[in-house]
Amino acid sequence: MNTPPPNHGPAEKTTAGHHFRFHQPHQHLASAFGQDWFALKAEAFARFFGTPVFLVGQSAIVAIWIGLNVTGVTKFDLYPFILLNLAFSLQAAYAAPLILLAQTRQADRDKAHAEADALHREDLAKANEQRQTDAARQTALLVELMQQNTQLTTATKELTERVESLTAQMHARFLKGGVPAAS
Repeated sequence: MNTPPPNHGPAEKTTAGHHFRFHQPHQHLASAFGQDWFALKAEAFARFFGTPVFLVGQSAIVAIWIGLNVTGVTKFDLYPFILLNLAFSLQAAYAAPLILLAQTRQADRDKAHAEADALHREDLAKANEQRQTDAARQTALLVELMQQNTQLTTATKELTERVESLTAQMHARFLKGGVPAAS
C-alpha cells in the first residue's frame, strides 16, 4: 500500500488524514445567522425559545399579569387582557421568523453534513477497495512464490536423489574394479 495511515493526533498539520476534512467546505454554515453581534444574539434568542427556562418564565409572567389584573391590585390590562394578547402577538411576530430562519439554516447544515459524510464514506470505500486490491495482488504474488519454492524444492530433491544414485554407482564401480592405479 502506498498511502500512509491517517494521523489523528493534535499535531496534524495537513487535512489529508483529518476525519472531518469533508466538512471543512461547509464551515460557513456553522452559525445560523452569521458571525456578527446581531447574528449571535438572534441565534441565542431563537434557541432560548425552546428551553424550559423560557416556558416556565413566560408562564410565571402570564400568571402574575393575570393575577394582578383579576384581583384588582392593578388595572392596566383588564379582562379580556388585550395588552397581554398584543404582547403575545408581538412575541410571535419576532419568534416565528427567527425560528424559521434557524430551521432553514439547520436544514442547510444537515444537508451539507450529510453530503460531507457521504463523501467520507465514498473515500473509505475507495480506500477499502484499494486495500483489497493490494491484498489480492500480494496474495497472488505469495502463491506464485510458493509455487516457485515448491518447484525449486522438487528440483533440489531430484538432484539430490540423482547425486545419491551416481555416488552409489561410483562406489559400486570402485569396489568391483578396484582403485585405478596412479599413472
